[in-house]
Amino acid sequence: MKQYKADLLILLVTFFWGTSYLFMKIGLDTLAPFNLIALRFGVAFVAAGILFHKKIRHADRKAVQYALLLGTLLFGVFVCIIFGLRNTSTSNAGFLMSMTVIFVPVLTALFLKIKPDKRLIAGIAVAVAGIGLLTLKPHAAVQSGDALCILAALFFAIHIIVTGRAGQRVDPITVGVLQLGFAALLGIVSSFLFEQPTLPQNAAGWLSILALGILCSAVGFVLQAMAQKYTSPTHTGLIFAMEPVVTAFFGICFMNETLTVQGYIGAGLVLAGVAVCELDFRKLLAKRKSAGKSSYHRAA
Repeated sequence: MKQYKADLLILLVTFFWGTSYLFMKIGLDTLAPFNLIALRFGVAFVAAGILFHKKIRHADRKAVQYALLLGTLLFGVFVCIIFGLRNTSTSNAGFLMSMTVIFVPVLTALFLKIKPDKRLIAGIAVAVAGIGLLTLKPHAAVQSGDALCILAALFFAIHIIVTGRAGQRVDPITVGVLQLGFAALLGIVSSFLFEQPTLPQNAAGWLSILALGILCSAVGFVLQAMAQKYTSPTHTGLIFAMEPVVTAFFGICFMNETLTVQGYIGAGLVLAGVAVCELDFRKLLAKRKSAGKSSYHRAA
């Protein structure tokens, strides 16, 4: 698979995850946090397991170990997001979660000794500025839940890096499916320990669980695991920075939310940051010049 195709798959995953905030809000109206996590990843594991049952049966020890680590990180991400949202604003949480785009290249440089090039750094800087304009409101107060959202972003950055390493050493689909099972198991145990587990009580609740489980989790995390075998963690983190743009779009369409001028500028900067990272404008210009010279010589 070419890198640009892998990046397109990551972009599709970003689209699915951008819708997840809408479905999570619907689900949390009738379900407790751990209960929601358990049902979401339980549905995801069953759906993906049915489709890839042959690969799961042949999973080796190393694949299971990677899946356990990734599932634990995944569980930690969503626990921090849900409980962090109780003590901070949604806009602050959106920005802080998007700090993944900063954590990934920093952690990659520190632990994998892979330094991002100047074009990538420029793309990250533009995207981060856009995320700030899109999600932060002027004079927003710092809330106690901010620390949990930062921790969630850190967990997700580690998850992206470990997924990239796992995809090079074991079957990515096997790991992608099994991690869903481990996240569901942790959610089930936590729900029985701290809550009263229940099933959705209405059609809207079931819709949210099925959408979160099948599209946002089963399809999303399996595609992420597949695509990251052919692209870098830093590229992945930067494309995921577009998630607030997708979330804002669905908020405008289905929740009657509005974007300010600042928000539209922020969305444009996020898109520009991804473009700077993904498109090597020097190579494109060089190709155009060479193509122009070739056509000139043929005409002569």
